[in-house]
Amino acid sequence: MSWNTFGRVLRFTTWGESHGPALGAVLDGCPPGLALSESDIQPFMDARKPGQSKFTTQRKEPDQVKILSGVFEGQTTGTPISLMIENVDQRSKDYSEVAKAYRPGHADYAYDAKYGFRDYRGGGRSSARETAARVAAGAVARLILPDVKITAYVSQIGDDEIDRSAMDFAEIGNNPFFCPDAAAAKRWEKLVDDARKAGSSLGAVVECVAESVPAGWGAPVYAKLDADLAGGMMSINAVKGVEIGDGFGVAKLSGEQNADPMRAGDNGPEFEANHAGGISGGISTGQPVVCRVAFKPTSSILTPVDTIDRDGNNTEIRTKGRHDPCVGIRGTPVVEAMMALVLADHKMLHRAQCG
Repeated sequence: MSWNTFGRVLRFTTWGESHGPALGAVLDGCPPGLALSESDIQPFMDARKPGQSKFTTQRKEPDQVKILSGVFEGQTTGTPISLMIENVDQRSKDYSEVAKAYRPGHADYAYDAKYGFRDYRGGGRSSARETAARVAAGAVARLILPDVKITAYVSQIGDDEIDRSAMDFAEIGNNPFFCPDAAAAKRWEKLVDDARKAGSSLGAVVECVAESVPAGWGAPVYAKLDADLAGGMMSINAVKGVEIGDGFGVAKLSGEQNADPMRAGDNGPEFEANHAGGISGGISTGQPVVCRVAFKPTSSILTPVDTIDRDGNNTEIRTKGRHDPCVGIRGTPVVEAMMALVLADHKMLHRAQCG
């Protein structure tokens, strides 16, 4: 049995393949009475859609979302919201070699080992194309979080990191890398373009910050907010690592260094640090919720790589077609969407238990 559904109270199921006629999501558990139209979703789709610069795949998809159900007279009805995005620029012929041999680093062999059959056209469900449906669902989830501000940005491509002293969130929309450091974005133009021209690819780190999350969301053991965030982020195609707060960096600290000291404030406790990323004991503290997500280099590359074919014979493969030289760039809106979906689910879980 495959699992295509995420969430507990606010649940979403994605469907469709990279080169099928369409893909989409069904969002169940959304409260009634929220104002929702396709124009509320489209800006988030536009941020993720391919073909917007030479630094992403040149597949041309308008990614126009259609609401098929769950909305009447401009408001959510409380029934399942079905969202559809048509695929209009498939080139399945580009994957003729992939039908015969496995791409190392991709899900080709693993899918064949599990199912004995796979959709080799762009990877089917293993394609990052699936994430378009998450972005659509995430746009609806944001309506449940009117007071929460979610911002994601690329903090590293390859081994080149941003200068945190030069971070300016206003810069994120001024470059094709969702980068808050103008100087780093300029360097990345050559870095990513060189990888593209060489038929190779690069990894990236995307950071996400959710501000104005109230204290109390999450649960102490099996519904930890950070555990669900980690699971949600790890479910994104090409993600290989997730950190909450300082993440692996806390292993280098002493107890007093890692503590987030508190002092009495006019409106509750005031924290002097946020090593925990806004979550302690699985429950939000009222501080910004912070996570980092590591995307691997795109596995579909033009450089020949050793592999085997479906009969077990040694061969090599180079993947034709249109692929992101750095999939983490367009992963940024997807990380925001998953943050929204997890937080909205936990807001509703908290309300169900605590009123």
